[in-house]
Amino acid sequence: MREKITADFVRKIPKTDLHLHLDGSLRLATLIELAKTEGVKLPSYEEAGLKELVFKPAYKDLGEYLKGFAFTCAVMQKAENIERVASELVEDNIADGVRYMEVRFAPQLHTAMELPVAEAVRAVARGLGAAAKAHNNSEAVKSGGDLPFHFGIIACAMRRFSKGMSPYFADFLRVLEHARKKEIFAAASLELARTMTLLVENENAPVVGFDLAGEEAGFPPVDHWEAYQYAHKRFIRKTVHAGEAYGPESIFQAITECHANRIGHGTFLFAADRIKDPAIKDRQRYVDNLVNYIANQRIGLEACITSNLQTTPDIKSVEEHPVHKMIETGLSVTICTDNRLVSNTTVSKELELVATSARLSRRQLRNLIIAGFKGSFFPGTYNQKRAFVREAIARYEHLESTLLPPLAGS
Repeated sequence: MREKITADFVRKIPKTDLHLHLDGSLRLATLIELAKTEGVKLPSYEEAGLKELVFKPAYKDLGEYLKGFAFTCAVMQKAENIERVASELVEDNIADGVRYMEVRFAPQLHTAMELPVAEAVRAVARGLGAAAKAHNNSEAVKSGGDLPFHFGIIACAMRRFSKGMSPYFADFLRVLEHARKKEIFAAASLELARTMTLLVENENAPVVGFDLAGEEAGFPPVDHWEAYQYAHKRFIRKTVHAGEAYGPESIFQAITECHANRIGHGTFLFAADRIKDPAIKDRQRYVDNLVNYIANQRIGLEACITSNLQTTPDIKSVEEHPVHKMIETGLSVTICTDNRLVSNTTVSKELELVATSARLSRRQLRNLIIAGFKGSFFPGTYNQKRAFVREAIARYEHLESTLLPPLAGS
């Protein structure tokens, strides 16, 4: 790496993870233990076996990548199991130097044992909160030698679903059986937005954002306009999985129709050749205008490098990933994991990949780190967020001065 950015430094500096799926980030040992307890059949009950058969270094396609979620979701149908997974996720991130984390999940997928959607969210909040409290009560934090840990929850609506995905979705399809499918999907998203808003307003739940996930091609963000409008009018921040498996038009819709504050992935932001609308005559100008708008509005891009390499055959290597162009263009980029288990990664690993492949300067690495804190949906007041960002910057600068040699000429 240029300017001697070391792996030890990357691991120790305060970091964020703003795009992190709960059901894709279990500990393997916990998955195996819970599967045995809950009677969930796994292809193997050994960590090495699961790494060979399910959670692989490389996947042939998105379908294979998603296969593991059937097992992780199956063991997360009880509140106590969800709470445990959430708590362990905080512990693992703290060990990696992460000090702010936003966990996203679709609570509708955790209703197989009649667990209400709201209770699934409460379970995640309890798990995250317990582990965060333990860290924040530590002597290191109290003495000022470490940063406190903060978190938020992002609720994921699904672009599409089938009755086999959960009893919750099965009920929607049954009750609205005469409606068009896209109307049913939209109704489920709106119901989720309403439930999350009630949790925030009545219980002060740490739900900080609303997301849309699932199959992108053929299921545009605009279909879920009403849910996003509902969240927008109630001051819930918004992010959308967009530009991951579709082109710039999906990102445009996420911003203009869904009021997205951030974009999940945004991988094909620059891909003018992926534009489908025949009314767009000058495709490159469309992309240039979109990129310029995103840059000026400081709309965050949640880049997930390893995950994209595993699910997007068009991207052959880290060097080909558009995150390099995002950084060069001056966009507000933050480096995320997507799924720690499924992609076998951490924030530190992702940052090292980018720092090495893009030959990042210290200033560029610092900008990536700070973008994560500044772009967060922090669950507090604006002044509280500013204070936390300043703490993170001060901690970063202290570690830089103590762990890295002085820059030439400084």
